[in-house]
Amino acid sequence: MRAARIIEYHRPLVLEDIPVPDIQADEVLVKVKACGMCRSDVLLVDGFFQTYGDIPPPVIPGHEITGTLEKIGSVVPKAAGLEEGDHVVVAPGWGDGVCRHCQVGNTHICPNVRWPGFGTYGGFAEYIPVPARYVIKVAKHLKFEELAPLTDAGLTPYRGLKKIRNAGGLGPDRVVGVFGVGGLGAYAVQYAKLLGAGATVVAFARNPDKLAIAKKYGADHIVSVKGKSADDVGKELKKATGQNKLDAIIDCVGAPEMMQLGFALLAISGHYADVGFVGDRIDVPLFPRVSGEQTFHGSFWGNNADLSEVMALAAEGKIQHTIKTIGFDQINEYLDLLRGNDVVGRAVVTF
Repeated sequence: MRAARIIEYHRPLVLEDIPVPDIQADEVLVKVKACGMCRSDVLLVDGFFQTYGDIPPPVIPGHEITGTLEKIGSVVPKAAGLEEGDHVVVAPGWGDGVCRHCQVGNTHICPNVRWPGFGTYGGFAEYIPVPARYVIKVAKHLKFEELAPLTDAGLTPYRGLKKIRNAGGLGPDRVVGVFGVGGLGAYAVQYAKLLGAGATVVAFARNPDKLAIAKKYGADHIVSVKGKSADDVGKELKKATGQNKLDAIIDCVGAPEMMQLGFALLAISGHYADVGFVGDRIDVPLFPRVSGEQTFHGSFWGNNADLSEVMALAAEGKIQHTIKTIGFDQINEYLDLLRGNDVVGRAVVTF
């Protein structure tokens, strides 16, 4: 099969032919039809995650995976309802099944988690072995190139906004900010409208093309933050919404300067959910967080239930996409474009 692999960190992926993997008795073999390209793929290639755990090469990146079932392991129960030829998405976060996080369904934060695309096998290849319990059947009328990014770009902000909603941060008298309108933020704007219970949604970004996408997908207001101070942005926010603070923020960037801006704009008892990590440190004043009783939510990817909910929304036609499909041979080219933040929407490798 064709596979794009990390042989050495900080170097382009090597595009080569390798054997199709075998599967264990409890696994299925997925024939990859599409795989989204994520900034995390760039971070992986550039060695970012080596700080947090050794991932020895060779590694096949690509974690936004959809395809068809090619083969089913011998002990996969019939109750799973899986058949060869089924269209599936691959759920992230393969847990050990016994820890307290797995026991309540949050396999993606299992301390012994395995990640597709962060080890031997990933979606930048024509086949991938997957534990049967981590594939979700999807409606066959849905396009593979649109399904792929929903497993991360479309899943991660969904979980983050659910956390804000469940904490009481959304409602008809609230103003919600979406920071960054890249691969994740374009979906976050839509979820803020779907889950916001009538909240006003404001999108913040530097790129005018991305802001235009936010407006197209339902943002009530858009604000360019390029070259502007927090005071300047606050004044624009007040002019648009009647208030210069945000009751909730879903941050799809996670860059230090963006987070400083966000916290400067966060209202009393506000909720801040971060799902991005372009940077790796934050430096914000502590007293306003304490005196204003603000809440910071770390939110990472999503579990099977979250992904099933996203798939249901997709099947009902409630999610719009900005997709650029590319070929296998263009993977390194588009990793470079992602490094420069030059991809609008989501690039998706199709096979």
